[in-house]
Amino acid sequence: MHDLTQQELAERLGVSRQTVNAVELGKYVPSTMLALKMARLFGCSVEELFQLDEEEK
Repeated sequence: MHDLTQQELAERLGVSRQTVNAVELGKYVPSTMLALKMARLFGCSVEELFQLDEEEK
């Protein structure tokens, strides 16, 4: 998407690389603030980054 390493993304977001990894793997649900920062960085909406699974709806 943006050719960033997990470390580079983490630094831009002010979180650890482990947090970025956990979000990517779906093991961690980011805070609203982190989700908004990610959306702003990628130039999209939070809804475009994160979607609910059928069982979560």
